[in-house]
Order: sequence, then C-alpha cells, then structure tokens
Amino acid sequence: MEVLFIRKNDLNSMAATFKGLSDPSRLHLLAILLGGETNVNDLAAQSGLSPSATSHQLRVLRNLRFVTARREGQQVNYRINDEHIQDLMEQAYKHSLHLNS
Repeated sequence: MEVLFIRKNDLNSMAATFKGLSDPSRLHLLAILLGGETNVNDLAAQSGLSPSATSHQLRVLRNLRFVTARREGQQVNYRINDEHIQDLMEQAYKHSLHLNS
C-alpha cells in the first residue's frame, strides 16, 4: 500500500471537512441542497429542523465554504458552493452501505 504524504495544514483542512460532514443534520441539509438552491424555511420544513437550528447548521456549512448564500429581498437562498460535496456525500454513503453489509 502506498503511503500518502500529506502536509500538516492539509491534514487540518481534511479534518475540518470531516468535522463539517459529521453531523446528520448538516448531511441532510446538504442532501437537500444537492437538488438545487433552496431558502431557509423550505430547508427547515424538508429537514424537520426548526428555522433557527437550520440557520445554525447553515452557518457552519457556510463557514466551511460548503454552501453559499444569496439574498433575495427578505429571503436568503442557499446552494452548494463546492463541486466536491456531491462526491464526498456519495463516497460516505457507499462506505456506510459497505459497513452495514
């Protein structure tokens, strides 16, 4: 097996990515957003979270630059900001199926 050389700064970034994906609520929000741009209220309704909890999780995802926000009048719409998110989600899902088989 080949050993990867990964710099410490890159390890820290990787750990932050895994930490961002470690919460089921955030994963659910990302899964919804993979379907397209959505506002906070619709995200809350679809995820079963309160609007406040949804906003909190979106703030974490925004800080990680996983999502971006766009204001339209009083409404804030969110969308996936990183093309790698879908790949990460698919790989994590496949891995979970492998663990459960």
